[in-house]
Amino acid sequence: MAIDLGTANTLVVLKGKGVVLNEPSVVAVVDNKGKKSVLAVGDEAKTMLGRTPGNIQAIRPLRDGVIADFIVTEEMIKHFIKKVHKKTLANPRILICVPTGSTPVERKAIQDSALAAGARKVQLIEEPIAAAIGAGLPISEATGSMVIDIGGGTTEIAVMSLGGVVYSKSLRIAGDAMDVALQNYMREEYNLLIGDSTAEKIKKEVGTAIPTNNNKYPVKGRDIRSGTPKEINVTEEDTAAALNPILKEMIGGIKMALENTPPELSADLVDMGLTLTGGGALLKNIDKRFSKETGLPVHIAEDPLACVAIGTGKALDQEETFSSMLTEY
Repeated sequence: MAIDLGTANTLVVLKGKGVVLNEPSVVAVVDNKGKKSVLAVGDEAKTMLGRTPGNIQAIRPLRDGVIADFIVTEEMIKHFIKKVHKKTLANPRILICVPTGSTPVERKAIQDSALAAGARKVQLIEEPIAAAIGAGLPISEATGSMVIDIGGGTTEIAVMSLGGVVYSKSLRIAGDAMDVALQNYMREEYNLLIGDSTAEKIKKEVGTAIPTNNNKYPVKGRDIRSGTPKEINVTEEDTAAALNPILKEMIGGIKMALENTPPELSADLVDMGLTLTGGGALLKNIDKRFSKETGLPVHIAEDPLACVAIGTGKALDQEETFSSMLTEY
């Protein structure tokens, strides 16, 4: 099986079956007199975020694409293996994708978690390679391909050719940073306190990189001054202003990658353009903004959310072709 262990969502691919599970990377833990036990995982646990009583915690065990809580991550992987394999005693061979900027220690932690969760063998593949395979880019050929994978915790920027990464950069800003930016903006402009789930809804409903119409979205939260609940209307202009610093940082990373790309591959990118994958690629007009800033054509992958998982699954299916891209720690 192949796992896209993401900061926001975890996707599982079974050999020959495609994506069989797509759930939030959230675990609800109950503290019973100092003894912690898992209450819920995935969709069920996500509904509890920001709404739990004192003895229950809804935890996101991955931060910025790497493990923040080892034990909870292990429990989460265990739960997903059991859910996918139903009642069989499974010791699967697992392929997991990791951010390019993760250290050997962080990669070892991911591998150890999967082994402790019952995997027979664990191999790792870098996220942009998996994203490029999933998007159907010709990374094994002698042409340059550039992929920008905007996930929950990290934005992976990579230029690839002949089955290898020529240049890569991992920015620890992505979907989660966009949610925080929206929360800060609401607090500063409207004196309104909102939670993570509300910020995510705003991003999905009226979030945009370039405002094109005057769409409005009603947002409920707590007024900072009076302490009472309040509702306001958020516009596309608001979200574009809130997300602008995040997008500027991403564009800076893309430009740096282009500056560090060999001239022959740069020539290929003029025709091939950039490919966007990950949940962040669904932000309205993000492709237009990147194209305007770089002067290159920008394409959004067919299924950006599942792209990395699909690519990881393909690498598992065609192991002989992609074996040089798989590593163990």
